[in-house]
This record gives sequence, C-alpha cells and structure tokens, in this order.
Amino acid sequence: MKITMLCFFAFLIATMGQAQEKNKSISFEIKGNCGMCKSRIEKTALKLKGVKMASWDAGTKVFQGVIDERKCSIEDIKKSIAEVGHDSEGFNAPKQIYDNLPPCCKYRDPDSMLMEHGNH
Repeated sequence: MKITMLCFFAFLIATMGQAQEKNKSISFEIKGNCGMCKSRIEKTALKLKGVKMASWDAGTKVFQGVIDERKCSIEDIKKSIAEVGHDSEGFNAPKQIYDNLPPCCKYRDPDSMLMEHGNH
C-alpha cells in the first residue's frame, strides 16, 4: 500500500511540474508598421483556438496576449501571423504573401517607415 501511495504522489508531483497554464501571459516582437498591420496581426491570433487576448502595438512592435497553453503555443501564433505577412523571431512571412501587403505595411522596406501610418 505504501508503494502504491508513493508511486501516486511521485506521478502527481511529476505531472504538476510539467503542467501547462490555462491563462498564460505572453509577449514577443512582430514586425509591422501601421493600423492595418495591427488589425491583421490581432485578428489572425484571435482566430486560433486557445488565444484569449491579443494586442499588438505599432510603436513598440510588441505583441501581447493571453493563451491557454493546453490548446496553442507561442509558435502556433508566430506561424499563423507569418502566414499573413508578418515576421517574428524564428518565423518569416513567405515572400509572395509579404509582397502582396499594402505599401505602408511593408516593414522590410526602410522607405515604408517614411509613409503616413494612420489607422487606415
């Protein structure tokens, strides 16, 4: 009986150490320029199962969110956002998709920073 109880508690402690959070705050950089980028980035993230909150700041280029790690990961978010045209660490937007972004959203082009970047 003692061995069974010890095994149970050892298993319980091991699984608790690797538990994923239901409401984990995350933050990372995503490339973009303007209000259209903000809309595209946030809408893409919010479509993913497990993303509870998504906010991107054009000034700081920082994406902040709240996710359920049991349903999605930071990598899932970065991959989805890259697929709509925005680079982040480890994930680059495909050239064809990036090339189809509006001119003001082309953050790889230094001249795009000189454009008017309202909320479009």
